[in-house]
Amino acid sequence: MNKIQLHGSWRKKLDGEFDCDYMLALQAFLTEQKAQGKLMYPPEQQVFNALNSTAFEAVKVIIIGQDPYHGEGQAHGLCFSVPQGVPIPPSLGNIFKELKNDVGYSAPEHGCLQAWAEQGVLLLNSILTVEREQAASHAGRGWEHFTDQIIERLSTEREGLVFVLWGGYAQKKGKCIDEEKHLVLKSVHPSPLSAYRGFFGSKPFSTINSYLKAKGLATIDWQI
Repeated sequence: MNKIQLHGSWRKKLDGEFDCDYMLALQAFLTEQKAQGKLMYPPEQQVFNALNSTAFEAVKVIIIGQDPYHGEGQAHGLCFSVPQGVPIPPSLGNIFKELKNDVGYSAPEHGCLQAWAEQGVLLLNSILTVEREQAASHAGRGWEHFTDQIIERLSTEREGLVFVLWGGYAQKKGKCIDEEKHLVLKSVHPSPLSAYRGFFGSKPFSTINSYLKAKGLATIDWQI
């Protein structure tokens, strides 16, 4: 991890975290896994892609995911997103269905959400690495504490942000958010197992843009 460059705005906020015992232990774990020849996703240079794509001061919206996709070529450091040319996963497909129902945009032909990130949408997984074909294999190793620090700093030091918490995991992750300072949108997860129980029809995209507009901020162009 010490080889990975972190955007300067986030380096100022998080640099001290890399010297904490939990992060040193996490780094040792990842080094050991690599030495054992285990494949981990996303590629090392993309582990901090969410932070490098959306500067601290540029964040308007935070979407919280769980851990990276664990299939080959899927994860690239943005939650729910896959690189162009990779088949769209089911949950992302449901996100695109709601996007069409909510604001009328046609479903994209690819699943890369980089354009959202570059407009101020922080696409943050709680856990930033995973072993190939082993979902949640890096849970409990320290990433959760690191990303808690990100959420807490945004909640404390910024105002008028939109936090999007899809599913029980994300909602527990958002326990430190000051709901008096920020808009917090909650619904069930867009997974095929739950999307029909309240995700469809929740209209997150229009709600976000209405809030940003009311704050005098540029809205997000969700069409990709």
